[in-house]
This record gives sequence, C-alpha cells and structure tokens, in this order.
Amino acid sequence: MSDTDSRDRVLARTGGGVGRITLNRPEVINAVDVGMVETILATLRAWREDPEIEVVLIDGAGERGLCAGGDVRALRDAIVVGDIAAVDAFFLAEYRANALIGAFPKPVVAFMDGVTMGGGIGLSAHAGVRIVTERSRLAMPETRLGFTPDVGGSWLLSHAPGRLGEFLALTSWTMGPADAIHCGFADHLVPSGHLDDLRHALQTRADPGTPNELALLFDESPEAGPVQRARPWIDEAFSAGSVAEIIDRLRGMGEVDGEITPAAALAELEQRAPLALEVTLRAVRRSRELPGLNAAIEQEHHLVSYFVRTQPDMPEGIRAQVVDKDRTPRWRPATLTEVTPQAVDEAFAHRSPRPLWDRAPGE
Repeated sequence: MSDTDSRDRVLARTGGGVGRITLNRPEVINAVDVGMVETILATLRAWREDPEIEVVLIDGAGERGLCAGGDVRALRDAIVVGDIAAVDAFFLAEYRANALIGAFPKPVVAFMDGVTMGGGIGLSAHAGVRIVTERSRLAMPETRLGFTPDVGGSWLLSHAPGRLGEFLALTSWTMGPADAIHCGFADHLVPSGHLDDLRHALQTRADPGTPNELALLFDESPEAGPVQRARPWIDEAFSAGSVAEIIDRLRGMGEVDGEITPAAALAELEQRAPLALEVTLRAVRRSRELPGLNAAIEQEHHLVSYFVRTQPDMPEGIRAQVVDKDRTPRWRPATLTEVTPQAVDEAFAHRSPRPLWDRAPGE
C-alpha cells in the first residue's frame, strides 16, 4: 500500500488544540491494515511532542462502527503464502500503537460508536476517555477466529468484574454499551446524536474544560446490561479451573431466566477452537498477575506469534468466518481432550523472534 493510500484511510487533522484521527475505510467498518496502524502510530508519536495538540480524538467514518478489527483477510493471505514478515509488521505496529495510547501524556478520547471489536478495542479502550453510544457493539472475537485476545484485550478482560472477563474472552460475546461500561471497556454513554456536539465542545473548550468533564455533560447513565445481570451464574461457571470444567458446570445449570443463558454460552464454547480456549483461559488469568498493560501486550505478542508460526487454527478460523463464511471451521486439535497441558505450556513458552518494542514502551 502506498503512503497516499494510508493517508486516505487514516485522516489526521488538527484544529482548536485537538488532533483528530479518523479511521476512513467505512466499506469494511474501518478494519485496519498495516499501513493504517503504521500511520496511526507515527501520527501519535508526532502529536505527543507537538505543543499545539492538547487532546487527541479517535473516531471512525461511516455509520456502522469505529473499527471492526484488523484486516484479518489480509493477515490470512500473508500466513498462507508464508509471508510472516508482513504479519509481524502488522502486529508490531498495532501493539506499539495500543501501548502508546495507553501511556499517552495527553488526554485521548475515543468514540466507540457502532461496531468496535478486536483491533478496534485496542485503538480505543486504552484511551483516557472512552465513549460508547446506543449503537455500540463491543467484543474480543479472537477465539471465534482460532487464536487468543490481543491488542491489550487480555488486560481489560482480566480486570472485568468477577469472572465476566473469562466469559467474554472464551465465548467472544458481544457487549452493548451498558455492559461495555460495567466491564471496564468504556466510561460514558453518549447518544450518537450528541457526538458532534461533544466534538465541538472538545475544540472550543467549553466550561468545564477537561475531556472527561465535557463527556459528563452528555452522559446518560444506562441500566444494567444483560452480561451484568447474568453475572451470578457466569461467576459460578467461569470460575472453574479448566475449560472442560466450565463446560460441565454450564451443562449442569439447567434453565436460567435472562437474555444470556448457560445454554447459550455453552453453544458458543462448543464452536470455538479448543486450543485457543485453553490458551485464552490461562492468558486472562495470568494477566491478572501482570504489572500493567505493556506486560499483557507482550504476553499476547508471544502468544499470537505462536499461533501464526506453529498452528493451523488461525488461518482456518479466518477462512470459515470471513473468507468462505461457511461457519464450519476444522479445528486442529478438534476436541478439548486432545489439548494437553504441555501444548498450552508450549504456547506460553514460545518467544517471537521479533522484539515488540522498537524503543522503550510508550515512547
């Protein structure tokens, strides 16, 4: 992709002390490719040093969403032909951008309007002020695609209340705005019709003056969402020591009233890649013991390298969900009983040959 293409797909402009990054690929819900994440990273690094930029705003073009995630079709194409260097280039730029957003010395505001999933979470949920709307649909869908939550998702999931993080990570469940706030992925619910007003307020520095205070002017506190309401049985089931035991507990729960049921969670788990499930459960629980976001991203970096370099499930999951859309992935291994503890240990022992940080984290 040429630099011109990247600039067209990421619109960066400044005014009124605000640096605005707009993902501009609405035909694919602003899915990001390597050129886009490299442009975002370079822009953020420049604005960090620019005294004229006081606030950064990240949003997306179109009505469908901020960002559906990474361009996984392009990633699969690269994996299939053995172009691992291209895969590494994407993930390295993406993870560095995620870390920089999390450590940015100026307020970063993210409009998580509409679909915000996977890589879209990484570009928004580590911001200082995270806005959802009534249209927001958030998820970490990686187990659906045969690998494990990344872009700092394991850090966010590990700090969700109770065992909601395990539930969201393993099932790839989609959250509405209320649950996104409850689970720590967002801060404020602002009606989509007021986003332009909030953009204007950020530029004009209305009183009150901080981005968070400005967001509060438009905030509408939501009622509890379906994930929050289902927490009692989710905590009971997803506190189990293994994926197999989680499944056993779900099977034993019988009928439960609510929009989300044990049977629905069980149906999702039975479709997921067995190895990805076991790795993801351990990754979320290990992230709880890590010192911060950068350590979680580094753990994810090695795990994704493991899946890309050694396992068939990631390209197969993308094929089934995105390319052929037959929704019938052929996982290898095919069952949880075939996933040994040694295989999971091997995933966590793997080290990517590419260093994650090209400078000190956050620089």
